[in-house]
Amino acid sequence: MNALESVRASLRTKLALVLVVAIVAVVGLATSVTMVLVKSPGQLQIMDPIARQIRLISDLAGSNAAVAADGLKFDPVPPSDPVSPHFTQDLRDALARTGEPLPVVITRPERGAAPGRPPMSVSIPVPGRGWLVMPLQELPPPGPPWMLLVGYMALIAVGATAVALFAAAKISRPLGMLEQAITSIGPDGNLPHLPETGPEEVRATAQALNRLSSRLKTAMESRMRLVAAAGHDLRTPMTRLRLRAEFLPDDERDQWLNDLEELDRIADSAIGLVREEAEPGSDEPLALDRLVAALVDDLAGLGMTVRLGAVEPAWTRAGPLALKRALRNLIINAATHGGGATVEVTIRDEAPTVVIADRGPGIPPALIEQVFEPFFRVDPGRRKQVPGAGLGLAIAREIVVRSGGGIAIRNRDGGGLIQTVTLAPVPSESRAALLDQVG
Repeated sequence: MNALESVRASLRTKLALVLVVAIVAVVGLATSVTMVLVKSPGQLQIMDPIARQIRLISDLAGSNAAVAADGLKFDPVPPSDPVSPHFTQDLRDALARTGEPLPVVITRPERGAAPGRPPMSVSIPVPGRGWLVMPLQELPPPGPPWMLLVGYMALIAVGATAVALFAAAKISRPLGMLEQAITSIGPDGNLPHLPETGPEEVRATAQALNRLSSRLKTAMESRMRLVAAAGHDLRTPMTRLRLRAEFLPDDERDQWLNDLEELDRIADSAIGLVREEAEPGSDEPLALDRLVAALVDDLAGLGMTVRLGAVEPAWTRAGPLALKRALRNLIINAATHGGGATVEVTIRDEAPTVVIADRGPGIPPALIEQVFEPFFRVDPGRRKQVPGAGLGLAIAREIVVRSGGGIAIRNRDGGGLIQTVTLAPVPSESRAALLDQVG
């Protein structure tokens, strides 16, 4: 996960969390206020009317034989079902408040195989007749309905989470477009054109990115044309100066010619850098170990102190001429400034890697991040002693990055530098096919 993707995920999570907290807080506050304003009936309001009805039924059943005999059931003892002690005591207290107390009993049968909760019944003592058993309406549980409230709030939280995740995804969609555009930037720095469709904020983001892409492309093309034109136009006056230098005294001629050669190298390097940035590469599978071995042999044949170290079979995908030029620049840099170079080819985390080590003076830690800048030199005074324009590392990095790789430079323990070139691997299926072709 890259940095922008991590930021997008973090923003989406925070937005969803804020929305969930806000929705649940508002619903919870509204529910609390409603419960305060619209109070549920208390036990007194429920039990007192029931107590009056039971007292009336008890009086009628005890005084009127016709009523007592008409469909009423009398038992010698209350039902043997479990007693509801809380409801029984509340009803007895209500009967005591409304008149003479009665030892009524509220029971509920145990849950059977039938679905649903069995109904409650109340047993009323009737003098001379026994116990009058009658069904009783379902009574609300005592106290506030906390379990119902908890379930209600849990349902609200689940719904709010789903809504919040959807809303956060919609809100962060422009950031996702920005992430997609940045990750798809080509080696030439151009952004792909984004379709300007969808909601208003998405269209605005796409339009802004397309304008940015157009301006970047124009600026890069202008810079490339400027550098190429400057390098090309410098050749004519340098040629005239070189001709005029032939008529100078011998003690001045060599100095003039050396300066002109340095200007020529700078112009050639600048044009080469622009060409690497502007021209699309033609990538193809390469046997990196063979390319490096051939390159080391060529440079050693030119009298440079270059040695081939451990080499593993490795394949990459890049432009052969461009990659060879990049590795040549890095090896020559190590051989020239480091007193000799040792080159190895290895596989690190499935990526083909070239390691170039030397035993030179190294680079001060404060300057090591600047080594890839054009025309950079650790010691400007060495420009006169060491030929070059200071663009070798910049060109090498441009080529390697365009090939999907990267370059890292660090100081070596005991002195010197280690240049690590990591390149894009070839898929295992393609690598097997290439080995069959080669072998």
